[in-house]
Amino acid sequence: MRELSPSRSRSALVPQKLRGKWALGIVPRHLTWIIKDKLAICERPGGFGVNHRRVRRQEEIIWLRENEFGCVISISTAPHNLHSYDELQLSYQHRPMPHPDDLDPWLKGFYPEISKLLQRGLKVIVHAEEVSEKLHGLMGGYIRWSGLVEDAAQAIILAERIAGRQLDPESRELILRVHELR
Repeated sequence: MRELSPSRSRSALVPQKLRGKWALGIVPRHLTWIIKDKLAICERPGGFGVNHRRVRRQEEIIWLRENEFGCVISISTAPHNLHSYDELQLSYQHRPMPHPDDLDPWLKGFYPEISKLLQRGLKVIVHAEEVSEKLHGLMGGYIRWSGLVEDAAQAIILAERIAGRQLDPESRELILRVHELR
């Protein structure tokens, strides 16, 4: 993970053409707190597919940096945006989510990584191409894996409340069996 140099102020990192209210960036689409002020999810900054806009990507990354997110974790399989995180000096990890058959070994590394970042006092945001049931299930699994909610049914209910909709069977299954990964 790339760290910010303590010798450079955050205001010096704002591109020259962004002034006024735009210097603070814009909130990423579908930003949702999983653990208030500690762990969040969002759509890939700038959007995805035909809706992706370079200027919006830059503004959303600036917002993340200015709101003191210490690490962005991209679970998208493609390395989109990674160069932009470098350019705007925002630390990131690229952890492409694998095929479902390879998910358990990946989760055994992914969940501890999030825990370590949070224990260091960093605000963490995880993004996929879009905010989907899969992403909500992944975070619901983290809630249960970390011990914040022990009961599987309660973790599912909480994940669905955060998502604002019912999770698909695969996402629910992940939450149900995540205790086996410890």
